[in-house]
Order: sequence, then C-alpha cells, then structure tokens
Amino acid sequence: MEYPCGLLTHSKQPVPLKSISVAVSIREFVADVSATLDYKNEEADPVEAFFVFPMDEDSAVYSFQALVDGKSIVAEIQEKQQAQENYENAISQGQQAFLLEQDSSSGDIFSCSVGNLPPGQKASVTLSYVQELSLEADGAVRFVLPAVLNPRYLLQESAEANNITSQIPRVPGKELPYTFSVSANVCSSNGIEKVESNCALSPLQYLEDDKTVAQVALAEGHQFDRDVEILVYYREVNTPSVSVEMAQADAKPGSLMGDPAVMVSFYPSIPETQGDSTSEFIFVMDCSGSMSSPMNSREDAQLRIDSAKDTLVLLLKSLPLGCFFNIYGFGSSFESFFPDSVEYTQQSMEEAVQRVKALQGNLGGTEILEPLKNIYSKSCRPGYPRQLFLFTDGEVCDTWEVIAEVQRHSQNHRCFSFGIGEGASTSLIKGVARAGGGTAEFITGMDRMQPKALRSLKRALQPVVQDVSLTWTLPPGTNSALLSAAPTVIFRGQRLIIYAQLKGENSSKQAAGEVCLCYTLQGEGFRNTVPFSLDAKADDKLTVHRLAAKSLIQTLEGNLQDAAEVKKRVVEVSLQSGVVSSHTAYIAINKELNQPIQGPLTWRDIPLADPYHRAFQSVGGVPYLLAPCGPPPPPNLCSFTPCPYSGSMRPGHYRLRKAKLAMSVNSGGHSLKMGSPVLNQSIMIPEDSMTGDKSPPDSPLLQLISLQKADGSWELDESLASVLGMNVQSALAALPDQSKDVPRWATILAVLWMHSCSCDQKEEWELLERKAVAWIRARSDSSLGECIKAANALLKSSVDPAVFGL
Repeated sequence: MEYPCGLLTHSKQPVPLKSISVAVSIREFVADVSATLDYKNEEADPVEAFFVFPMDEDSAVYSFQALVDGKSIVAEIQEKQQAQENYENAISQGQQAFLLEQDSSSGDIFSCSVGNLPPGQKASVTLSYVQELSLEADGAVRFVLPAVLNPRYLLQESAEANNITSQIPRVPGKELPYTFSVSANVCSSNGIEKVESNCALSPLQYLEDDKTVAQVALAEGHQFDRDVEILVYYREVNTPSVSVEMAQADAKPGSLMGDPAVMVSFYPSIPETQGDSTSEFIFVMDCSGSMSSPMNSREDAQLRIDSAKDTLVLLLKSLPLGCFFNIYGFGSSFESFFPDSVEYTQQSMEEAVQRVKALQGNLGGTEILEPLKNIYSKSCRPGYPRQLFLFTDGEVCDTWEVIAEVQRHSQNHRCFSFGIGEGASTSLIKGVARAGGGTAEFITGMDRMQPKALRSLKRALQPVVQDVSLTWTLPPGTNSALLSAAPTVIFRGQRLIIYAQLKGENSSKQAAGEVCLCYTLQGEGFRNTVPFSLDAKADDKLTVHRLAAKSLIQTLEGNLQDAAEVKKRVVEVSLQSGVVSSHTAYIAINKELNQPIQGPLTWRDIPLADPYHRAFQSVGGVPYLLAPCGPPPPPNLCSFTPCPYSGSMRPGHYRLRKAKLAMSVNSGGHSLKMGSPVLNQSIMIPEDSMTGDKSPPDSPLLQLISLQKADGSWELDESLASVLGMNVQSALAALPDQSKDVPRWATILAVLWMHSCSCDQKEEWELLERKAVAWIRARSDSSLGECIKAANALLKSSVDPAVFGL
C-alpha cells in the first residue's frame, strides 16, 4: 500500500512555477540580488499562481517586473490596499496582473501573485533588492538567501487570522516541482581571499589577476533543507569608509531621492575593559514543540532544545558573582524558575542548572509576548541594569506586537536575541534586538550556539558606552539630515552603519567633509573621525538611497507614538524610493492583451519545502502520519515528535491526519492498526513505546564546565579527575609538598586543561577562565608558580603561566 510521505498539505495538482534563478552581486558589504521566477501554465484553464517566500528583514525590495511573450511589464509601487484592489479588478476583467507584497504580520515574508496565466503561456517575474551584509566574528562578510520558510505559529484566539504561512502546501525538498539556481559575483578593492558556504558550490573563479573580482555558483541538487549562506573573506574588513551617492536624476531636489545620500561605516575603536558585573540577567528560552527539531540536516544533528540547554548551562557558569538572574521557559504557556530574579550564588546556580537539564521542547506553540509582558511588569532592580537574552526558532505570527512590546520598555533594558535553526524569522530576531538596543545572532547549519551566546554575554558585560553623538563638518551651504536611527548603543568589535541625506548647495568635486562619532566610556571621551570627498558617484540602481530608505522605514515603524502619522510617512518614503513596506505593494497589469482571457480561473498555491519532513512514522512496524498540534499531553504519557532526518521519534504532541489508520487500546497502552480513515484525531503513546535515539553524552568540555562552582573554582573529585584523564589519587600525588590548597590545585588543573585540550573553543570558556583565574589570584602565595609548573607536567602541557597573571 502507498502511504503519504509526511505532507501537511498535498493537492497533487500541477504547479505552474518551473524555476527560480537568483543572481547575486556582492560589492564590499552590500548585496544586490535579482530573483527570477519562471512560470508556465500546462493546464486547460487560466490559472492564478500564489507563491510565498522568505526574505531577510533588512532587504530593500526596489523593483518588480514581468516578462510575457517577450514584452516587459514594469510594475508600479502603490499603497497596498489600492494595489490589491487594482489587482483583483484586473483579473476579474480578464486582464493579466502581477502583485508583489510584504506580509502584514512580518517583515520577512513576501508573496507573489500571478493572475490570469492563459493555457500554454509562459511568464517570468523578476524582483530585485539590496541589503547590508553582516560581519561575522572571524571577519567574514555573510550573505544569506533564505530558502526555508517555517510555518508561523498561530495564537489560539487568532487561529482564523489571515496568516499566509498557514495554508502553504508542503512537500519534501527533493520533490519540489521547480528548480533553484544561484550565481554570485563578488567585488572588493581590498581583494578576495576565499568564499565559503554551507551548501555545495562550484569552484571559485577569479576574474582579475589581483583577486578583486570573483564568481561562484550553487551546485545543482539543492534540497531546500537549509538557507543558502555565502561567507566572503576580504583581505581587509575593519576600515572605516564613506560612500556618497548622486541623487536620482528626475527627482525633486530636497526630496529623499533628489539629494545625495551618504552611507558611513564605522568600526569604533573601543578599548577592552572590564564592566560592572552588577546586572540582572534574564534568559528566555523557547520550549515549543518545534524546538525538538534537529539543528541541521545531518543524521547525528543535535536537537535545538538540547543545544539551547547546553548553552544555558554555559551562560549560567559564566555569570559573574554579584549579579542577579532568572530563567523563563515558554511555549503555549510559560514558567519562570524563580518568582523574581535571585542573587547568583552556588545554591541558586545549582538549582537553575538542574532545572535547565529538565527542559524539553514540549510546550506547544511559540507565544513570546506573554512571558515578555510578565518580565516587564516586574520593576527593575536599582543598580542592576536588566539584560534580556531571548532564544527562539522564531516561528510566531505576532511579530510586530512582540517588537513593539520590547520597544516600549527599551529604556529599562537591553535585549540580545538568538534565532535557532533554519528559517528563524529575521524580522523577529533582528527586530527585538534593534528595539532593545542589543545584538542579533543566527545559529544555522553547522554553527555552534555556544560561542555566539558567549559573544553576546561579553557585550552585555561591557561598560555601557554613553553620550553617543555624531558631528558633521561640511562646506558652507551644505548640511546633513540623518536617515537612520541616531546611534545610542555601540559595542566593541562591531560595525556601525549610518545613513544621511546631504542637503543644500551642490559642492565642487574637490570639496571634502568629515563625520565624527563621539562617545564616553567610563568617564573618558573618544572620537572616531572619518574624512570623505563630496564628489558623489552615480549608481543606476541607487543602492545607497534604497538602503537609506529601508533604514528610515524601519526607524519610522519603530515609532509607537502616532500610528496614522507613521503610516503616512512610511507610505511617502516607500513611494518616493520604490522600496516596499508593510503599507505598499508592487503591481503590474498587462494592458496589451487583444481580448480578455476567457474561462474559469484556477487557483494554484506554489508548494514549499517541508521543514519537518519525515512526519510519517512507524510504531510496532505500523506506519502512521503525524503533524504537530495543540497543548502538552498529560504528565503520565510521553508525547512524540518526528526527527525530520533520522526518522526516529522525539518528544512532542501529535495529531493524526489524513491517514487510513484507526486507534485501539490494549492493556499496555495505545496501539495503531490499519483501518478506516481517521481525520484530526489526537493520539498519545506511552513512554515505553518510544524508539527514538538517546541523547549523546556531554562533551568533555561541557562536563568540565558543569563541575565549576559559582565563584569560579573546582573541587578535586572523581568527576573532575575523569575529565582530566586521571584519578584523584594521582592528581593529589602530583600536588607540590609546600601547597596544601587542594581546591586551588584542582582549579589550576582545570584552567590548564582548557588551554591545552580545548583551545579551539576558547571563546566559549573565556569568561569561565576569567572567574577561575580571579579566584586563584585571590588565594595566591609563593607556591603558585610551582603549582602551575607541576600541573603542566601532570597534564603534559606547556601553557604559559602568564594566563594566571605571572
């Protein structure tokens, strides 16, 4: 018998979309992207095709056009409601129309409608956008082409809401009926060292002898199981720069597009200093059902929830003494570990670690708003700045409400956010970080969550940079108007991008100016000055202007004061610049048809890859089809989630869908038998039926970290000795005679082990080591040097005693 293959929706209807081809042009830190969708109607009646796709939240979509029978139809940007009405009117009158719009619920989901495609006809639509590229810790410039769009969780009270991800057909990536190709050209005056990707690429080809221009392409066979990530390594990346772009030729002077636009890249030279540890740290962890999915497509991939738990333990161990903390787990409901934040002590840390280890991805849907409201309802502790760390796979439908809630409380805290797994909402993750004055990190593919989380913790521990301001020195008659949000938060090692409009008299090509970033750190003033030429460069794509417009739109939408006025201003900026917003859309109508298209119009949804493929599982050799659902199960039963890649079952709650199965009850619990159709019937299975894999043992480093005390020290016991590769007796035997301080000896051994056996993960244990070394130095005496020498000999390592300050 033939069974479905894990489809959530499966119409088995012809799909008019035949191919997607993407051309990427990366110049320094900006990408210009053109995506072409090729359609062909192979049915007997006209069709209307609807395609939903993800896009990075920072993308500025500035062009949309269709090609039909060799004729190009350039779309016009209009207010969204007007564009939608014009589209509906056109197809109802038998005209051919094309509509591109941003989803009203999130800034990282777009939809493309192709209306009235006649039988046998081909059509192509091309959308173009530009975006800033992020800079990774290792110096790579990161471009991501989203290829995974996870279903966004619908709140119970809004289950009937118009969320365009809820009805998208899903099929396994290898069964998608359209092809996907990506080509990229890279250009940098600094030279290109290498290009890497999480996907298979063609060999890198240099087009210039000085390696300033190169091209690469995505290898065939992409399975849509991951976003396409391209990492570009330049010879030099930390150089401040200013780009001045010429105004649009036909735009009115004084308008956004009618004046030169400036893009300034700063790399603030903030000195490395120790911050005040008296903060309140609140960790908010997603425990929804989707967190039981694997981190990536490898067979041995760790589950998202397990990686998050390891990361939370590491963060807890890295907190400084003197701080306060709390942890929230959320899904359809939420719970905090403590009624209020508690002081960081050995007892509170141990209790929290044990509760972290018990967390599961079993709390249903992803509802972030309620735990945030609970956190913000509690007064901040005087003298303890609040630092919020939000971990989620970002599958929510109330993105704007969550961002607005963070924005309302932005004066009382900083928010650091982490998007876990493929398809995490960039709109949510970047939006809350921007609103909360923190930073955003994404953990995809083979990325490890721990170093990115520790990087954010280090930023949270940095001294707060104050009195941030910009000053411009320009020729007489010329002035600047900021288009991006005024900088208020900057972090060490992070790039800062500013957009501005140059108004006033046109300066000569020889004229020059300068912009200065000023700030105060621990009472000391700093100035970063960048000189630049006012000789504006022409760019037919108006890249800087489009990016500036997108930044301005994001800034305006973050204003919660006057919704009507904000919408009016957003529409104005969007219509001027051609950059799509949540209130505008692109529409193209083919008005050159000789006669209206006849026949009933058939609707066709374009399927996407199923991020939770392999939901069709077997219990006792009997196949059944599972799909995630509703509230958590009773405590005496274990619920199940499929592992999309290994085929084993994981904790979660499931509903039987569209499979010819029936459920019978035996004395030992539930069993499944072939029988009559059962639709949407909830099933639960006892824990002893579970055939899933057991979690792998902790790594030696994680085992070592879990043994550290809150004050930074270790005790010499069998657990520590086992990690160090010895027994307690041999460790004690090597302790120098003049030293009787066994805990200090154990801590020295642990620090040296991290340096010698886990040096490639230093970013993860750096804060742990800092606590340990401070604890050792507080107990320092004349025997410390001899103890370090003996510990090196015992571990057969050669770590420099300088790590202990000697």
